[in-house]
Amino acid sequence: MDEEKIRKAFEAEGIEKEIKCPEAFAISEKYTIAKKDIAGYCNSHGVKIRACQLGCFK
Repeated sequence: MDEEKIRKAFEAEGIEKEIKCPEAFAISEKYTIAKKDIAGYCNSHGVKIRACQLGCFK
């Protein structure tokens, strides 16, 4: 997982303390970051994932 890439993507998208599932999917596509890496980053950096659609993010 490239934490710096994810941090920069979140910063560019205005994500700080929480992210909604559709936003996570969009960031995954836009910045070519695996969804599991986004989930791992969120879990390890205290970013809450809200409105999960498929149970991909825990």
